[in-house]
Order: sequence, then C-alpha cells, then structure tokens
Amino acid sequence: MSKKLFTLLTAIGLGGAALAQDMSGDVGVGLRGGVAQYQGNDFSTKKLRGFGSIFGEPYLTNQFSIELALNVGAIAAETGAKRFKSNLNGMSLLGRLSLTPGRGLRPYLAGGAEILAIDPKDANNALYNRGTFAIPLGGGISLGIGDNTALDFRGLYHYAFKDRVDALAGGRKDAFLTGTAGLTWLSRANQDKDGDGLLAKDEKARGTNPKLADTDGDGLSDGEELMTHHTDPRKADSDGDGLSDADEIKKHKTDAMKADSDGDGLNDGEEINKHRTDAMKADSDNDGLSDSDEVKKTNTDAMKADSDGDHLKDGEEVNRYKTNPLKADTDNGSVHDGAEVARNGNPNDASDDVPAKPETVQVRESQKPTLQVEVGKALVLEGVVFKSGSAVISPSSEEILTQALNTFNENMQIEVEIQGHTDDRGNAASNKNLSLARANAVKAWLVKKGVAANRITTQGFGSDKPVASNDTPEGRQQNRRIEFVRLK
Repeated sequence: MSKKLFTLLTAIGLGGAALAQDMSGDVGVGLRGGVAQYQGNDFSTKKLRGFGSIFGEPYLTNQFSIELALNVGAIAAETGAKRFKSNLNGMSLLGRLSLTPGRGLRPYLAGGAEILAIDPKDANNALYNRGTFAIPLGGGISLGIGDNTALDFRGLYHYAFKDRVDALAGGRKDAFLTGTAGLTWLSRANQDKDGDGLLAKDEKARGTNPKLADTDGDGLSDGEELMTHHTDPRKADSDGDGLSDADEIKKHKTDAMKADSDGDGLNDGEEINKHRTDAMKADSDNDGLSDSDEVKKTNTDAMKADSDGDHLKDGEEVNRYKTNPLKADTDNGSVHDGAEVARNGNPNDASDDVPAKPETVQVRESQKPTLQVEVGKALVLEGVVFKSGSAVISPSSEEILTQALNTFNENMQIEVEIQGHTDDRGNAASNKNLSLARANAVKAWLVKKGVAANRITTQGFGSDKPVASNDTPEGRQQNRRIEFVRLK
C-alpha cells in the first residue's frame, strides 16, 4: 500500500470516527449504481451488465435499518450460439444490520425480499415475459464522509424462486449477483444539534432542550451535568442551596447535589453569601464549635476563633470553662478569662481577680531588689511580656500588671513615667518606635483599669540604655524591659 493511499484511508477512517453518533430515527435517501451478473449453470460466459437503484432507508435503531428500493438493471450470458438477455426491474425490501454503531465505518449484513419484472429473450429473440420473487443476501460497508452523507459499497446474491430467468427451463434455480456503490443523504434526526454531548432522543427523554446546550442557564452544558457532574440539567440550582451548579463546581468546589456540603447545619448558599464561612469545612475557624452553632446558638463569630479576644477559643469557653465567649471578662473582676485560666484562677469568680494587698507587687530596683517605689528611681516590672516584635501584651503579663495597678490604687499621689527598652537586634529607629509603643500599651492597660491618664507619661529608648550585654540571649532578655520611674 502506497504512503498516499495509507494517508487517505487513515483520514477517511478518522473522519468517519468523528461522525460516530446514534443514528436511530435518521432517514436516508440515495442512489446506487454498479453491475449485475448472471449466476445460472446453463451458460458458460456470464456478462456484466448495469444495475442501479434509488432508495429510502429509515433507521429503526442505531444499528438496524430497512431499505426500500426501486431497481433497474439487466443480465446476459451466452454459450456458443446459445445466449439470452433480460431486464431486471423491480422493488426490494432489505433489512440492514450494522456490525458497528455510529456514523463512521460501518460494515453490515443485508437480506430481504424482492419482486422482479423480467423479460428474458433467447438467441432467436423469443420473449418470455414473466415475474418472480427473489431473496437477496449479502453485505457491505457504509462510510460516513460528511455531516449528512455516506458512501456505500455492497455485494448481494439474488436467488430467484422461478426458473427461466435465463429463458430456459430446467437446470438449477436461477440467480444473479449485483455489486454496487452508492451515495446516501441522511436526515440527522438524532444528532446533537446544540453540541452539548447529548443526542436528540436523550434530550427528549431527559426533558432538556435539544436546541439549547445549557437548558437551565447555569453555566454547565446539559451533557456535562448528566454525564460528568450528575446534576439536574433542567435546574440551575440542583440542590436548592442558593448557589448555581456552575458556581458550586467551578468556583466554590462544593457538592452541587448536596445543599449542605460540610454537614454543619448551614446550607452552602448561607455560608458563602451570608455568613462568609467555609462551606467545605464544618468549623471554619477551628474553635471547636460548628459554624451552625456559632451562627444560631452562641452568636459568636464563626470566622474568628476567639470572638471576645480573651485568648480562649469560643469552643473552650462554651464547652470547657462555661464562660461567655462574647465577653472577655465573664465575672467582671478586672482580669480577662484567658489570664485567669493561665494562672489557674476561676474565670467565673470575680473574688480572685485582684490580690487584696499591694505588698505582693513583684518589682525590683534596677540596681538592687526592692519593694518600694522611690521618687527618681527606675523599677523593672518583671513578667511584663509582649508578643514577639509587637506591642501586644501577652496574657501572662496580667498578674504583674494587676499588682502594679494595686500600687497605684494604694498610693494615689504617685505619678510615673513608663519607659520601654529593647535589645540591639534590628533597626535602631524601629526599636525606638517599638519600645514607645510597648510603654503606651502598658499605660493604656492601667488607664483602662481606672488609673488617671495624667498620672502616667511614656517614653521609648529602644536599645540606647542596656542593663546587660547584648551578646548573650540572657543579656538581651534583660534589656527587653518595661521600667517605672517615679516622678512624684
């Protein structure tokens, strides 16, 4: 086989495969032409004569059709001086069974019945008008070559019920062969007209629009919905959760056939459009409470693990400590719930929040430990700790700050300057800003607890006033400090 011929056949084969679709409901009409040859045993030389048909062919299923044809042709043969010729005109009804589905390359078997009007003439031109029935049997190949056309190649053996098709009596029953090529035009009744991957009969069965690829207008073709996502192509929102199927599948990755994808008691539409929670995660903020419980029961923020900012997760407060997740200081005792829990206090009992006596203040003079706050002296508040690189006071600082508060309350004449210091790591200007911000944070805490703001001034020195070497971790820890300097 030459390279060009191989390429041509490959292209035809691929073209045919591309046209493979369900043909049930289609109707074909066409023309066929070729040759006929006598097959009796009374003549040795069997001549070829023309044969042609015009036909119609409805497809009852994807692989079975019935062909009704009007046929015109002739046969002739001779042996020495003995010869005959006859016209073959008639009508045939054939059933065709394709061995493969679709519109591509379709080998098939054919068989049926036909009625023939024949007029055999012998060597003396004696005419024998007669008709007969015959049985045509054989097969062929149909090849789709376009959207609505197919080539057809066929060979049939026609067995006649009566003798003397050849103008002779006796011998075996007469027969003839036909070989034809034809061209068929197809109605494409069951094609995928809207290109959604569904044939017309499937769309009819499903109740979708065969002329509209996306019947429900949700952004997914009917074929995608039925064959890939298993959603309802007639409903834009298959599960009724307030989100279109396309948004669930392409944008939110939620289950388009399940209204509540994460099973948290809120449907996907509520989570995404109203509460801004994660519709694929039952506990969006990982606080130990489901999104539904936060929204419907506790009224906490389902996207914030610690709704009241007391350093306890909402789930811990509700399920473990029985505190109010919407109130930082449940017992109104001046210490927030997280700090009380951290020091093993009872966040539901205000009596243990503030120590009764100021002499428990744990402060020391920068040169030597002391319990007295003297005018002009600097005192370091041991235990005041901030989150790394920020001015956010850590919960563990609550106890020492409360003790400092008691000192203010017991000595109403005291006025102080709060000074912030850092180690020498990082930019000097940034360190100075950070030290001032930390001093201001301590002042804000005391003012919030009732200390008059005019009793406190602040200043940030950064790393300018170290009390230890910055070459060791221990020294740097000592240099990161908050100092009180009594002014009055």
